[in-house]
Amino acid sequence: MKITNIDVFNFDLTYVHGVYKMSGGRDVTSLPSTLVRVTSDAGVDGWGEVCPLGTTYLPAHAGGARAALQLMATELIGVDPTNLAAVNDAMDAALMGYSYAKSPIDVACWDLMGKVRGASVAEMLGGVRQKTFPLYFAVPLGSPEAMTEYVLARRAEGIHRFQLKIGGDPTLDAERAKHIIDNTGPEDLIVGDANCGWRVNEAIIAARAMEALPRFYFEQPCPTMEECIEVRKHTTLPMVYDEVVSDVRSLLRAAGEGGAGAFNLKVSKVGGLTKAKLMRDLGQELGLQVTVEDTWGGDIVSATSAHIAASTQERALLSVSFMNDWTNEHVAGYQPRSKNGFGQIPEGPGLGIDVDVSLLGEPLFSVGA
Repeated sequence: MKITNIDVFNFDLTYVHGVYKMSGGRDVTSLPSTLVRVTSDAGVDGWGEVCPLGTTYLPAHAGGARAALQLMATELIGVDPTNLAAVNDAMDAALMGYSYAKSPIDVACWDLMGKVRGASVAEMLGGVRQKTFPLYFAVPLGSPEAMTEYVLARRAEGIHRFQLKIGGDPTLDAERAKHIIDNTGPEDLIVGDANCGWRVNEAIIAARAMEALPRFYFEQPCPTMEECIEVRKHTTLPMVYDEVVSDVRSLLRAAGEGGAGAFNLKVSKVGGLTKAKLMRDLGQELGLQVTVEDTWGGDIVSATSAHIAASTQERALLSVSFMNDWTNEHVAGYQPRSKNGFGQIPEGPGLGIDVDVSLLGEPLFSVGA
């Protein structure tokens, strides 16, 4: 089997609750998502998606993904899409780095291979270990009262895992966290995510102020691994690593020196499902918990997260995000669909979703044999 065509599309996504606020004054209302269709000479296709969270969250942006995809696409024509090693080798030979841009190609080939084999991606990732899994919702930065109101509204919808956006004034952030803890129950898990917003001293002040909070995890306080490692020495709160974990080496360092209790596995950040599976499996062996998610995205990203989550050990899975719950637009009929705070994989081979191409318009570009 050979790749005969690669089509790249734009699909704009708007945030369902208006403005998504993070530390450092980073606000998001709308983001351009990049959708990729890989088609084989057997007439079978597969889909992938990458949607960087703006231009200042990670060293990634939509324009960079599209430029990289155009550069790599020519080198992928004629490669067997069911040979994931050959696909990744061809991308690496064409372009160094740019893991996020390689991700939608890799995911699309997993989707295509599942359709060829009549198997779900979860089955190919090792097997379905759990049919449903808990979802989390991010809580945009705001006043303690506004953030609590937001949490209680999502809680009424069945969500019991929350990621609080903090990383501003550490004393006020502690008030935010305490206010939410005081207004939720023992079934709720709260993660305070600074998104690299603090320097070491600020993070230590925040950690000390939050130290006694029950059901509370401390996520990515500082911009560098070295700073996070230093902060870890000053708190017993479970530490979640995110932005600074992008490959096996950084995961091993977070688990060792960094004293990580969990890490966030963003499929596009690590380069797709092939590498995400490696890091997921390594994390499980190291005794870490994992949150399965991505930087942003819609139905395709959510389906991708669902399959890796369903194939993860239940005790190792901290939470999952269905990012299509965070967006107004849906390219695959709002599938997969969450229910009462839980997700599951769509039924069917590959990713199990049907992309409505009529919603996409003409491709940004196409490369074919």
